[in-house]
This record gives sequence, structure tokens and C-alpha cells, in this order.
Amino acid sequence: MRLGTSAAGVAALALILSACGGADAGESGSGEGAGGTVAVDGSSTVEPMSKAASELLSEENADVRVTVAASGTGGGFEKFCVGESDISDASRPIKEDEEVPVCEENGVEYTELQVATDALTVVVHPDLAVDCLTTEQLVELWHPTSKVTNWNELDPSFPDQEIALFGPGTDSGTYDYMAADVIGDESETTRSDYESSEDDNVLVQGVSGTEGATGYFGFTYYEENADSLKALAIDDGNGCVEPSVETAQAGEYTPLARPLFIYVSNASYAEKPAVAEYVDFYIENLEQIATAAKFIPLSEELYEETKSALEGISS
Repeated sequence: MRLGTSAAGVAALALILSACGGADAGESGSGEGAGGTVAVDGSSTVEPMSKAASELLSEENADVRVTVAASGTGGGFEKFCVGESDISDASRPIKEDEEVPVCEENGVEYTELQVATDALTVVVHPDLAVDCLTTEQLVELWHPTSKVTNWNELDPSFPDQEIALFGPGTDSGTYDYMAADVIGDESETTRSDYESSEDDNVLVQGVSGTEGATGYFGFTYYEENADSLKALAIDDGNGCVEPSVETAQAGEYTPLARPLFIYVSNASYAEKPAVAEYVDFYIENLEQIATAAKFIPLSEELYEETKSALEGISS
């Protein structure tokens, strides 16, 4: 899994934090200079932010050792709810009917912290003569009963080109968001006849290397591969809108803008100083970390909600 932020980006952010005096890592219950390990797993979309936070914290306290894995949102919750990780990265909320009961059965109490906003991005092979899809066309393409196999089946003006589909696997929060919030079918699934992978790099390679291909993943992955992909604008009834920080913050990029989260084990935060230090640092520097990882920072109102939720763990 690649790190979403470049080494240069992390280094630049480290200089900014240093110039500002840095964050008071460990201020909330962790004790200054705490050491130990932190296990993070879950969404490949959120992974770049959690890795950036880890790398930046290591410059202030190398004794905090953070491992960040990317098993997908669903895979992350499977480990988190049985106590195998301290923090679960998630590109959707925890499922009340499936995952919450597992956490409850195992006595895992947690706190949800929104850390950024993402713009789910629909991409195509760069040579494809399609620039915009309506929400209805996107749903028609990915609906679980879809039989669409050629671009001109979506619109006669589109090229006579066979479609090759690439997308995240069913453990991915990105998949869940597309299925439940965009397609909206009661089955909460998409069509299954596509090349799937939990590794977004595999999806990038598939779309960029296959004529007529399309897929979808987080905005960060598109930006890092914009030279080999084309992002489609989405028309939700008010004209074609391209994915960007600006359109997502303005509420114009609908319905593909979505919240991103970390879920923190309350017990890990209370009992493991390294976890508290890492989470405190993460939230204290959230805007800079989100920007460095090329995500959309929270609005002031949402950031205050995240800070209040974190204070709830501390108390």
C-alpha cells in the first residue's frame, strides 16, 4: 500500500509544525514523551492520513511506534471489534446491524472521530471520449442488475467502446458508500462482474492500462495518478461538476462527497499512553495533516465536533 502523502509533503508539513512550535503531543492523558505501540488498520482511503500523522509524530517522539495497515473498512472493523487494533480507519460509519454488535459482544467501546471529507472519484482511461456522467447513468452502470457492457448503451453520443469495470472489494468502505449512498438499492450492493481489489493502486493500473475502462476510488488516489487517468464530472441535476477540494467543500459535488473517520478504542486511549499521544497529535494537527494527504479539511464546525468527541474520551 502506498503512502498517500509524498516524502516532500510530509517534510514540508513537519517544518510548518516545527515553526509553529509543534503540537503538545501527549497533552491529554498520555504524558509527555510517552512510548509504546499503536495498531491502526482499516480503510485504504484513510490510510494516507493515518500514516502522515504517524510519520510526523515520530519526528517529535520516536518512541511511539505506529503500524498502519489497510485491510479495508470492513476488514478493519473485524479486527477492531475483537480487540486486535487500537484504531480503525473508516471511509463510512460503523454498521449498526453488523459491526456494532460484534464490538458490544467483545466489550470494545469506541469513539467515532471524523477526520476529513473525501470526494469519491469516478475515473476512466485517459483516451475515452466521455467527460461527464449523470447520477442516473452512474447508477445504471453500477446497479446490481445492470447489464450495460458498452459506453453507447448509457448514451448514444458516447463511443462504441466496450466497458471494462474496476472497483473496490466488498470489504471496502468505498464500495459500501457507492452501494448504499449512491446506488441506493435495498440490497446495498453493486454489480459483481468487475475486477475488484482492496488495493487502490491495482485499480489505478487496471483503469489506466485498459481501453474503455472505468473505476472509482478516493480523490487522493486520483490526484496522485492524474497523469494516467481522467476524472469524470458528475451531473446530479445542476450541471457537470468535477471532483475537487473546492466543489466538495461547497457542497456542489453531490452525491459523491463523503466523510472519513477514525474509530478509537476507549480502553486503548485510556490505558496505552502511546495511543493517546498519537490520537491527540492527529486531531491537534488535523487540518494540516488532511491538507498534506490531499484530503478536504473539516469545516470549523465539524472540527469542533471532532475535538469535543475526543474530549469525551479524555473525561
